[in-house]
Amino acid sequence: MKLGMVGLGKMGGNMTLRLLRDGHEVVGYAPDTDDVEAVVREGAVGSSSVADIVSQLAAPRIVWTMVPAGDATTSVIEVLAGELSRGDLVIDGGNSNYKDSIARAAALSEKGISFIDSGTSGGIWGLSEGYCLMIGAERSAFEMAEPIFRSLAPPKGYAHVGPPGTGHFVKMVHNGIEYVMMQGYGEGFEILDRSELDIDIAEVAEVWRHGSVIRSWLLDLAAHALQQDPGLQSVAGWVEDSGEARWTVQAAVENAVAAPAIAMALFARFSSRQPDSFAAKLMAALRREFGGHEVRPAKTSGATERY
Repeated sequence: MKLGMVGLGKMGGNMTLRLLRDGHEVVGYAPDTDDVEAVVREGAVGSSSVADIVSQLAAPRIVWTMVPAGDATTSVIEVLAGELSRGDLVIDGGNSNYKDSIARAAALSEKGISFIDSGTSGGIWGLSEGYCLMIGAERSAFEMAEPIFRSLAPPKGYAHVGPPGTGHFVKMVHNGIEYVMMQGYGEGFEILDRSELDIDIAEVAEVWRHGSVIRSWLLDLAAHALQQDPGLQSVAGWVEDSGEARWTVQAAVENAVAAPAIAMALFARFSSRQPDSFAAKLMAALRREFGGHEVRPAKTSGATERY
């Protein structure tokens, strides 16, 4: 098949390469011309804008967007809405909020343009291992694009999970679960690290990969990271979140679902960004006030480090 790809970063670029290697034709665009040139060297066709992608495709056109959620996705889809025609298809493979995806599907439908939200997991390993695709779409749109999904995913690695919006909703919950798993590994390995016992943590991670009930791909990645840097000296303890766990917690509140593990995993990421937490200072001060407990003096040499 021939399709357009908007966004050629770590995800969109590798997805383009995987599609090319399976015989698809891809017209790619990214604001960074170096990203465009990289995929052109691998056999893609370059373009100078989103509109230029559309001009190089024959109807019915398929354009996949792989750009950050929010304003970037909105602006791309607005351009596509003006350039595409009835019978064409837009696929959003980013991490958009599912409510935005439902609204975009409805707006495009008024123009006769189909919309698919494809929750996409796999990270930088997707090029070689394949991507897990959680697809929200009308059945006809899903069938139109299925050869693309089949090329991107490993065997049994893609599914039509429901109508538009469901793909990003399922991916949102997927990421909430991911937060909990990462938090569990982080806490467990910190207990090992803080122990007075002489434990080879990298070796523990490796042995847990084989036959253990907690083995997973995340554990594989943890083992690799610990082999490369056993003390993680090169990594700052500052953990970003990209939004999906926040939306998962909001959905849990809206549906009265108890999700304490996901909520606490999210809050732990917030805590990681506070090397000198005011809340922690207050708790220490309170212990001094009511019990005369010793407090550690505040650092006075230079400003508090922020990551």
